[in-house]
Amino acid sequence: MISIIVINYKSKELLEPCIQRILQQTYMDCEIIFIDNDSQDGSCALVQEKFPNVTAVCNSHNSGYGGAADQGIKLAKGEYIMIMNPDVHLTPDYIEKCIARMEEDEKIAAITGKIYKYDFENDQPTNQIDTVGLFCFRNRRIIDDGQGLEDNGQFGQEKEVFGVSGACPIYRKEALEDVKVMGEYLDQDFFMYKEDVDLSWRFLLFGWKSLYYPMAVAYHGRGTGVLKRFTHMEVYKNRSQLSKFQKYYSYKNQRLMQLKNETWGTYFADFFPIFGKEILVFGYMLFREPSIFKAWLEMVKQLPRALKKRSYIQKNKRVTSKEMRKWLSGKQSQYLQHEKNPNT
Repeated sequence: MISIIVINYKSKELLEPCIQRILQQTYMDCEIIFIDNDSQDGSCALVQEKFPNVTAVCNSHNSGYGGAADQGIKLAKGEYIMIMNPDVHLTPDYIEKCIARMEEDEKIAAITGKIYKYDFENDQPTNQIDTVGLFCFRNRRIIDDGQGLEDNGQFGQEKEVFGVSGACPIYRKEALEDVKVMGEYLDQDFFMYKEDVDLSWRFLLFGWKSLYYPMAVAYHGRGTGVLKRFTHMEVYKNRSQLSKFQKYYSYKNQRLMQLKNETWGTYFADFFPIFGKEILVFGYMLFREPSIFKAWLEMVKQLPRALKKRSYIQKNKRVTSKEMRKWLSGKQSQYLQHEKNPNT
C-alpha cells in the first residue's frame, strides 16, 4: 500500500482536481490522507463532502509543512509514503511506475519522476522542468536540478541524486523510520522550507539512496514560480520573486540543516567555498535585506535542539566523510553543461 498525504493551506480551488487525479491512478492499493493547516477557507468541508473515503485532518493551527507531513506519516498504513502539494498534477501511471522501480532496489529511500512546470494561468502543462532531483554545490547551496530549463532530451537518464524535492516525493516507510530523529521524520523546527533537503541529506548519511526516475512524469504549479538558480547572478535576479517569509525561513533552515548534517571531514574539505558563500550572503543581507538578520534570534532559540539532533545523526550515520563528498562537492549541474553545449 501507498499512503498519499495531501498537505493543504488555503488552496481550496486546487483540491478537487488534485484528489481526482489521485483516484485516477493506475495503482489501486492506496489510501489518501488530507491534512489541512487551519486554512479557514472551506477546504476541509469540501474534502469531507466530496471525498468521504479520504481521511481528513482539520488542524486548528498552522503546523507548517513538516508538522503536517509528520501527522500524516504517523497515520499512514502504507509501506510507501507520498507527500503531495495540491498544485501537483500526476499523470495516471506516476505512482505505479515509481513503486515498481522502488521494488527493484530495497535501498531506494526516495524517488522522484520528471517533474515539469504546470501553467495554472493558462491551465496547461509545459515542457519546462520544475525538478529532476536535488543538486548540491560545494558551498552547500542546494537547488532543484534542471529547474527553468526546457526539456530537449537531456533529462532522459535515470540516476541517483542528492535527494528529491518535497513537491510529490515517494518515500519508503522503512527508511523514514530508520532516519527519524527525536521522534521527528521532518524537522519540526523548520516549519516551512528545506525540510525535504534536510531529510535527503539524512538519507545519504544513513546509507540510503534517492533516485530520479524519468519514466514517471508529473507537473507542479509551484507558487514561487520556476526559477533558474544555477549561478549566483540567477539567484540574485530572482530573489525579488520570493517573499520575506520565504527568505527568512530558507535562510534560517539552511544554517540549521548544515549544523545538523555536516561532518567535520566534509566541512574542512569544502571550507573555503562554504565560508566564501556565507561572507557573500552576509554582505548582501547587510546592504539589501537586513530584516532577515532577525532569523538569528530564532536560530539561537532552536540551537540546543539542533545540537541534540546533530549528536544523534553523527553518532548513528553509516557513511564516511569521503563517501559523502560525492554528493556535497558538485561544481556544476550536468544539465547546465548540456544547456551550454547541447552536443555533450
